[in-house]
Amino acid sequence: MVKTSSICFGALALSLAVYLSAATPVVAQDGYDAPSGMSVGLGGVVAIKPKYEGSDEYDVYGFPIIFPQFGGGSGFADRIKIRGADDVRLRVFETGGFEVGPLAGYAFGRDEDDGDLLRGLGDVDDGIVLGAYAGYRFGVVLLDVSYHHIVSGDDTGYQIRFGGEIEQRVASNAIVTARVGATFADDNYMDTYFGISAAQSASSVAGLSAYDATSGIKDVHFELGTRIDLTDRWQLRAGARYGRLLGDAADSPIVETENQFSGMIGAAYRFDFGGY
Repeated sequence: MVKTSSICFGALALSLAVYLSAATPVVAQDGYDAPSGMSVGLGGVVAIKPKYEGSDEYDVYGFPIIFPQFGGGSGFADRIKIRGADDVRLRVFETGGFEVGPLAGYAFGRDEDDGDLLRGLGDVDDGIVLGAYAGYRFGVVLLDVSYHHIVSGDDTGYQIRFGGEIEQRVASNAIVTARVGATFADDNYMDTYFGISAAQSASSVAGLSAYDATSGIKDVHFELGTRIDLTDRWQLRAGARYGRLLGDAADSPIVETENQFSGMIGAAYRFDFGGY
């Protein structure tokens, strides 16, 4: 069962992940000189996302955030990139524009009270995600592919994500990133989030029929993010994402709409400490 604490943790993770990944890495960014010591960013985020994949209703979360930054521009933190709560990447190897590394994260579950069509189907627990990614960068363009395997909770399926992004400085203090991509999901993932078993059909309050969701391209999506350095310490970030469910995901009886939107806006102030 999805506990309230898990929902709160997941929402916080989503807000922080989207905030940090809205445009660029959190250290060694163009536009200011990274401090030689440790810094701490304090701020807040407001995020909105569908109640579950396929929902036409949205949850809004507001959270304070705190995250460390380490100066120097060439350390461990420079190798971390956060694409989402289930996609925290560590670059362990790079050469000639090619990069590869592991990833980890947190997958959100679902509560049967999240929508009328879910009542009687039971909850889907949250889970830990492990995987890896590879990418190739040429100029301002990055093409990549990533593997995300849920290793705990109700779902033990995997997703493979393909994407490309371009990052462009549009002003001396502002950077915009645009990304397009698609997601392949295996049978286990599709069954968990979009399928309806015979037992679930029998207990469905909405009287939904059994549905077998098979592997395939689950969605295509477009993301747009920006980072604006208001001062050398104040930073504003915003991001928006549009996704469209496809195939068996779109045809699932629990899906209220194929169009899925999410977004966030946040601001933070950087406190610097002494050098090492």
